[in-house]
Amino acid sequence: MIDPKAFREDPQRFIEGARRKRVLVPFERLSALDEARRRILTELEALRAEQNRISKEIGPKIGKLKGALKSADAGARAGLDAELRALESQPQSLKAKAQALETELAAVEPQWNELLLSVPQPPAADVPDGDDAGANKEIRRWSPPGFDPAKPFSANRGFGPKTHLELVRDLGLVDFERGVKMSGTRHYVLTGLGMRLHQAALRYAFDFMIDRRGFTPMGVPVIVREECMLGTGFFPFGREQAYHLEESKRGSGHDLFLTGTGEVGLMGLHADEIIDASRLPLRYCTVSTCFRREAGAAGKETAGLYRIHQFDKVEQVVVCRADDAESRQWHKTMLESVEMILQSLELPYRLLQCCTGDLGMKNEDMIDVECWMPGRGDDGADGKPTGAWGETHSASRLADYQCRRLNLRYRDEKGRTVFGYALNNTVIASPRILIPLLEIHQQKDGSVVIPAPLRPYMGGAERIGAK
Repeated sequence: MIDPKAFREDPQRFIEGARRKRVLVPFERLSALDEARRRILTELEALRAEQNRISKEIGPKIGKLKGALKSADAGARAGLDAELRALESQPQSLKAKAQALETELAAVEPQWNELLLSVPQPPAADVPDGDDAGANKEIRRWSPPGFDPAKPFSANRGFGPKTHLELVRDLGLVDFERGVKMSGTRHYVLTGLGMRLHQAALRYAFDFMIDRRGFTPMGVPVIVREECMLGTGFFPFGREQAYHLEESKRGSGHDLFLTGTGEVGLMGLHADEIIDASRLPLRYCTVSTCFRREAGAAGKETAGLYRIHQFDKVEQVVVCRADDAESRQWHKTMLESVEMILQSLELPYRLLQCCTGDLGMKNEDMIDVECWMPGRGDDGADGKPTGAWGETHSASRLADYQCRRLNLRYRDEKGRTVFGYALNNTVIASPRILIPLLEIHQQKDGSVVIPAPLRPYMGGAERIGAK
């Protein structure tokens, strides 16, 4: 959520931000509702102050009149009654006016809040303009020695690549048929060494963040209330991607949803709290099962392990002071962790600066990480895929957008409460990361070499398949 005060003071900043993000927002309607809401609140405040003043002023008078009535004769009683009714009618009249204003506010405020939630976080000034992911700009890339994604896989390795679909079938790592039988399309069963490799990637990344990068390990719910999804910015836009637990309405009465990322639980942890500044930055890491409906996805991306409904992800989240320079530095640090992990796994990758049209509602800046996947892309003259980049990570800066919606604040050295700045970054997501792991490390004999950092998590095994 944006700051309503900041919107009033500089509406053009938010109008321009929405334009750059290609988001349509009825700003004139929002301004009108904001003015109406402020007018009602001002009038209500004045009425309540008047009610308090009159109550203090006439309270003693009413008490005296009631006392006088007890001892008054018939002739005086009529006059005292009239005076008492006149005094008692004053607060009743004010109460009726206040109730009318409260009714008006109850009609205006939900509309105001709904429109306020529809205003995107303005992109950072240095984010390039663009309509969609096609306008993203490559920042840099890395490849292990002896491997060049610009060359055909056969030129790098001396043989044509198998796709991950062929590898998991031949090596018995994934059972798609039984996954579909149990749960429908885009579900799967990890089997044997496929499950071990999946767990090895997650455990290695999680341990790396805790032991080498100093993040605090957390285990958070993957079933959350609607308020948590709204607070983290995944609702109202993106609601169609979430699984809604209908039966959760029974008993407690709360709507519950399955989260699509551990970020939701990590950020929701401190909703409606004021944290002492000495505790900042908060650096949390979790591994959780994630659920996404992937509504609208179609084509080749829906085949195999690339775009699925259920997966596991190691996520890192940082909440720092409301300082742009500090937020930018943490963005670099979080990405550095990802690059260190990918380089240790010898996976070619590139970093992309996302353009304004690809940032989404809540991000002021975002960098995507893509790994080279030899089994993706169109088939070449030899009938083998030419390879393509596939997104595996994203790293986002959100300024105070998320913390404001969650009412997550810190108390600074001067005693002021300030909304923190939030960042999040995928550390590793599996089984999608298995695609480059299997395809890059496949051997001519059909086996797959296990990267050295993962071997301790797989009982010391060095490869999967033929020797």
